[in-house]
Amino acid sequence: MSKYDRLGSFLKTQNREHVPMSFAEVERITQTKLPPSAHRHRPWWSNNPTNSVLTRVWLEAGFESEQVDMAGQKLVFRRVAKSVSPAPSNKGSPGHPLFGALKGTIRITSGVDLTEPADPAWGE
Repeated sequence: MSKYDRLGSFLKTQNREHVPMSFAEVERITQTKLPPSAHRHRPWWSNNPTNSVLTRVWLEAGFESEQVDMAGQKLVFRRVAKSVSPAPSNKGSPGHPLFGALKGTIRITSGVDLTEPADPAWGE
């Protein structure tokens, strides 16, 4: 569990498309100080998932950062997708929307043994 996971939980509960926040509010929610680079360097707030642990948290929650105001120490998180669940839901269905998209597109003729090698000489 990341020290920033509280921000992801907070964002997932938001019903708004845009969630404006100050850097201080991010620190209050995460209950930890942002690194000094977050206060000095605009690229720290980029949406590159390899940028930081915090970046992955807001991306996995379905948000991207925008309108980063370094002087005002504030930004806006904008919803870009439903939150991404890394694990299947408890109902047994996978979380990815493409799961099952090709269901019913392949038909197997009766009498076909799918376990039979395609090349009978393969095992020799």
